[in-house]
Amino acid sequence: METTIVKPPTNAAKAGNKKYPTPVKVLLIIGLIMVFGQVVIGGITRLTGSGLSITKWEIVTGTLPPLNAQQWEEAFELYKATPQYQKINEGMSVGEFKFIYFWEYFHRLWARSMGFVFLIPFLYFWRKGWLDKPLMRRLGVVVLLAALAASFGWIMVASGLIERPWVNAYKLTLHLSIAFVVYAYLLWTAFHVMQPEPQVVNNPSLRKWTLAITIIAAIQIILGGIMSGTKAALFYPTWPDMRGELIPSILFKASNWNVENFVQYDATSFMVALIQLMHRGVAYVLVIITLWYFIKFIRYNKITSAFRIGNYLLIIMLITQVLLGIFTLINSTGIIPVGLGVMHQAGALLLLTIALFLNYQFKSKIESRTS
Repeated sequence: METTIVKPPTNAAKAGNKKYPTPVKVLLIIGLIMVFGQVVIGGITRLTGSGLSITKWEIVTGTLPPLNAQQWEEAFELYKATPQYQKINEGMSVGEFKFIYFWEYFHRLWARSMGFVFLIPFLYFWRKGWLDKPLMRRLGVVVLLAALAASFGWIMVASGLIERPWVNAYKLTLHLSIAFVVYAYLLWTAFHVMQPEPQVVNNPSLRKWTLAITIIAAIQIILGGIMSGTKAALFYPTWPDMRGELIPSILFKASNWNVENFVQYDATSFMVALIQLMHRGVAYVLVIITLWYFIKFIRYNKITSAFRIGNYLLIIMLITQVLLGIFTLINSTGIIPVGLGVMHQAGALLLLTIALFLNYQFKSKIESRTS
């Protein structure tokens, strides 16, 4: 199938696009960096076991941490009443508590800071008339999604303050997924602002496969969230086998396939075996499809430079992400390595960034009118 490049009209008005001032573009870039940072900080918070250290959700008063010994002791006493302290961290010193408190506090403070970073420039740009209605709507959706992520963040934390010593894996995955959606939607908005008139790659076959890769990557991210929440890497820290088995034998027992094992996932090793097998399997599928897609892509000559660079970045990032996943897994003996785990999570976000960029090269009103 022949690939063509549809060049945008030289007159922006004909394309129905608005050229935005540089400060608006800078604000979106800062926003993306801050959301990316929030995901990374959240990963550190989770891997250091810090997420349950602050037992209250105080939007205003919670801006300040404990400022004296008495306040620290009060916060510590609240933490001592949690299942995590009683079942895992009993005997922890105040100094050790301050360490895990720092990461959860930093995670929440960073989220609050994003609100201020957006609000003040947003009001200023709005007064200057730099934000048209389409961009205002997109930014409004970003704000709503961010509020939703924050709400589910507390729901997630609350799930670990009652019975389990950790947050619920499914609620953690939902919180993480919403955070990724916030980033993805803001990124897509930034594409519209930064590249309103892309040279469009008009190849239906490549378009379908680019979308397929993005969907598979999104599924893999969700599975990675569940795997992280269940701490599945600790149970099978070997590769390419799973403790000497290609498929864990526990999955072949029909009696284990029941609702209870899915809900009470930490009662047996059934769920951790299943989720890790699925995470590995989808990774293999993603690698095979992406490599096939890359071979298909290099056969075409009429490809824009942006699309070409994006494809090379995609294959580089995919290989990097696979290696990070393997190294994180085989080093998860007794404890999941924080550095590798965080880099693996950040790598997933970078891979999604590249995939969305490639999709954007097909998403254009210009293309729909000319194809």
